[in-house]
Amino acid sequence: MASYIGRRKFLATLLGSAAAWPLAARAQQPSMPVIGFLSSASPNLSGYAIRLRAFRQGLKEAGYVEGQNVQVEYRWAEGQNNRLPVLAAELVHRQVAMIVAAGGTASAEAAKAATATIPIVFGVGVDPVKVGLVASLNRPGRNLTGVPRATIFAVLVDPTSPALAEGFSRDLQAAAGSLGMQLHILSASTERDFDAVFATLAQLRPGALIVGPGTFFSARGEQLAALTLRHAVPAIHQYRPFAAAGGLLSYGTSQTDYYRQVGIYAGRILKGEKPADLPVQQATKVELIINLKTARALGLTVPPTLLARADEVIE
Repeated sequence: MASYIGRRKFLATLLGSAAAWPLAARAQQPSMPVIGFLSSASPNLSGYAIRLRAFRQGLKEAGYVEGQNVQVEYRWAEGQNNRLPVLAAELVHRQVAMIVAAGGTASAEAAKAATATIPIVFGVGVDPVKVGLVASLNRPGRNLTGVPRATIFAVLVDPTSPALAEGFSRDLQAAAGSLGMQLHILSASTERDFDAVFATLAQLRPGALIVGPGTFFSARGEQLAALTLRHAVPAIHQYRPFAAAGGLLSYGTSQTDYYRQVGIYAGRILKGEKPADLPVQQATKVELIINLKTARALGLTVPPTLLARADEVIE
């Protein structure tokens, strides 16, 4: 991630020197395109450094290297979605060449609301057509381009990200209905809510807990994993850090592959392609991580067929 240490002093020196250049010389300097990177997360979020490396790798594959022929302006909401509109407006005012809306639906919605002309590359965990980000997957238009066997289970969502929470809950409700299962929706948007959530789980005694998508839960994956283990609740989340910290399973899109693809699209747009002509890419690479140590602690037997399908088994 970009470091801002000493940046102000360096820029002051640079601008002071540039002021003395002849106008003709300045006119000959090629302008470097600037990407605005908007995220609802924090750069200190566990695993985010790996995602940024993958994004930069994707840019490199498209012919762009940060600091050499492209600049990246980073804006982090630090898990506070209400900050996103202001941060998006800053990038629009900065007149960036494009905006990469990373970190979920809230970032994409803020970017879309801020500009109808600057190209936007987004990454979301819901159907972008259903939430109104694009007209269709093949022709986006505008400027934007498993459950364990149980009869009762619960899903944890963040109500401060309604599009993500409602879409995720709706899809699970449909799946639960078709399988004759009961689904209980639990909400948490602060760490103080966790006590009430696990008290409710103790009463419901669900066969499993699905931790929904979103920056709030991703940033607290290790904490949630420890809580599910302490309360003996089989649980699944999207990302590997959850399983690595003691959660039973993680199953979701490969974050390194996702950010690499975002970098590639960013590079293609910088080369002149239009977001409206680039089909929205759907994730094709997913990862299944199983914590076998946690399974044993919970008294669960993981079927050999599932173990064989796992990308990683933590012993």
